[in-house]
Amino acid sequence: MPPSSVKPVTAAGPRRRIRAATFLHGRGTLANPGLDLTRLPIGLDPRGLSLVDGVRAALAFGLVILLHEWVAWPPLLTLALAANLACFADAGGPMRSRLMVLTVFSLLSGAIWGLFGLMQPLGPVLVVPLAGLVIFACTYARVWGVQAQAAGNVLVLVLCFALDRPLSPDQALVAGLVFTAGGLWATLLALLLWRLHPYRPTHRAVAEVWRRLTRLCDDLEALASLTWPEKPEDKAAPRAGNRQIFDRHTFDLQAFDRHARAHRRGVREAIEQARTVIVDLARSRERISDRTAQALIRLEAAEQIFAALIALSDLIEGESDPRRRRMARRFLRRLRPLLGVIARAIRDDSVIDLARLERAIERGARRLAHDRGLSDLATRILDRVRIGAKLSTPDGYRPGGALMGRASLPLGTRLLGPLSTNLTFASANLRHAVRATVVAAPALWATLVWSGPFAHWLTITVVLTMQPFYAATWQRALERIGGTVLGGLIGAALAGIATTPLALAALVFPLSIIGFAARQVSYGVFIACLTPLVVLLVEVVEPGHGSWEVAGMRALLTLLGGLIAVASALVLWPIWEPDQVRLELRKAVRAHAAFARAVLCTGPEAETSGTRAQAARAVGLALSDLEAALARALQQPRAGRHPHVETAMVADATLRRISARLTALRYAAETADAEALAAWSGWITATLTSLGGEGALPPMPKARHTDGLRRLVGQVELLSETLNPSPDRIATA
Repeated sequence: MPPSSVKPVTAAGPRRRIRAATFLHGRGTLANPGLDLTRLPIGLDPRGLSLVDGVRAALAFGLVILLHEWVAWPPLLTLALAANLACFADAGGPMRSRLMVLTVFSLLSGAIWGLFGLMQPLGPVLVVPLAGLVIFACTYARVWGVQAQAAGNVLVLVLCFALDRPLSPDQALVAGLVFTAGGLWATLLALLLWRLHPYRPTHRAVAEVWRRLTRLCDDLEALASLTWPEKPEDKAAPRAGNRQIFDRHTFDLQAFDRHARAHRRGVREAIEQARTVIVDLARSRERISDRTAQALIRLEAAEQIFAALIALSDLIEGESDPRRRRMARRFLRRLRPLLGVIARAIRDDSVIDLARLERAIERGARRLAHDRGLSDLATRILDRVRIGAKLSTPDGYRPGGALMGRASLPLGTRLLGPLSTNLTFASANLRHAVRATVVAAPALWATLVWSGPFAHWLTITVVLTMQPFYAATWQRALERIGGTVLGGLIGAALAGIATTPLALAALVFPLSIIGFAARQVSYGVFIACLTPLVVLLVEVVEPGHGSWEVAGMRALLTLLGGLIAVASALVLWPIWEPDQVRLELRKAVRAHAAFARAVLCTGPEAETSGTRAQAARAVGLALSDLEAALARALQQPRAGRHPHVETAMVADATLRRISARLTALRYAAETADAEALAAWSGWITATLTSLGGEGALPPMPKARHTDGLRRLVGQVELLSETLNPSPDRIATA
């Protein structure tokens, strides 16, 4: 990507962006939950649009439908259905794991289709218990990750379809083989199309990290334009981190709280997602190739920039000098386009003109030499920008021997480890599998008793709508019901226009492309785009039913199944989010205690930089888990007013500041009195450890605050007051 796109931001930009990015409560998406934890993340993500997935689904499914119109061999419809379901089961990812999941899905789906079609005449007394075991296994498969989860959900669909009509032994054998062939046909198309770009998922994942860093930098620049309110008492206020100072600057604190929630969790999740994609790619190739090592270095550079930007946000938030804030804003204004250029170069696998970009990097560090704090952070950030830029030059990356090697765990460990870890009723995955089995059994019984072409939609809706947590179930029900009603109306209208079987079959192509291309945009949009395809397919397979009848029955059964799923999530072994919030808060505090120990410990027992990086990553993951639990609690009935949730909301914002201050101290050299530094460092570490549930609160030392620890001490004291409001529990020296 040519560096000509590196352009300065206008002076009016920051204030306009801060209104759009920080203060507005935008609707989040699954990829980016957003800053308002009380709102369901059902927003649209246009970046998830994938025409390749749509074209592949249309080829896998539509070609067979058209072939059936010419040949009229009934098993071709079964093959087309299998190919369509295999496209549903394909969640993407590295080619090797993707191929393995789709192959196993094809074999299992053929076996389920043949066996349960053969057993269907035996009645519900025998069939329902066996089907319940299959549903339990399929829903429990989510412990192996997103790919296994998607395949398991679609296998439940195969089971429901197989119970629609009885099969003789010969028919069961043919149907099972044809269904397996349909899945393998779709797998073959996935292999051919994906092989053209084997590293594209890695490029996109790493580019997404750099893109989110660009947005974080943009919003942080806008925050740097804020000014502290001028009050006379500020000049006489003590420098200690007492609560009055925080109360006087509530406007600033709210802005930074929203900034942290809107960006830090999203960046951390993007980093972890990219790390997973890279590790899976390395495992699939049995070694770390040159391109994989390049992606790892880019991701490591981005993660270090993320940590430095957190430290910079702490510096901006605590700085009352407008001149220094202007310097920080000027640096961020020059940094933001640099990050954007690298993000686009990684995404497009293009080349950067390093000479021109180097001049932009040098301009970014101007006028900071006399400010040691800003200069150190800017130098650290720009050095990592250089690394990201150099990897997009014609020379690229030349690996050394240390990066080469195997990156594969034993197959038995990868398969049995998640099973044993989740084999406890405290596991949300196990509870979800049991709940889905218990609720699906009566629906299956009704399907077998009330036989009809639409009966299976009830069981399918119940199982696919139900999620491990109530908030996710409620969100899925809303999106599925709304998408089904809208898509049913569109499908019925299209079926009224296309009156011949050939015209209906021809519409399969555009509808498949639109439906599967929108799969990652939003679940509601995906269902709305897919329902017209379902309506038309019923018209092709069951020509005796009118399109409005099909749309109405699907909407009715989807509404009923959604209500059953939501009620079940509330009644059957629910995981009450206030309890989860309390557990996640304790984990987050313990992670901060470990991070404080790694950063503040000095002398021979000091931690290495690698250990500090691991502790910083653990803190980011713990805060993400805490905010995810808070979001689920705030979306659960009456849970948002629970005392644990209200306390955790305050503690979450305080922990964000503690982690930012520790990150800043990680890059700063403390030159104060060693004895005072050791005293306060020990008190901070011990207090966080105690608040995490281990030991009693220690007494505060009598030593004076050091410059680097003053705000950190105030935040730890505020956290202690939040989690232990009783004054007699806070010991003093």
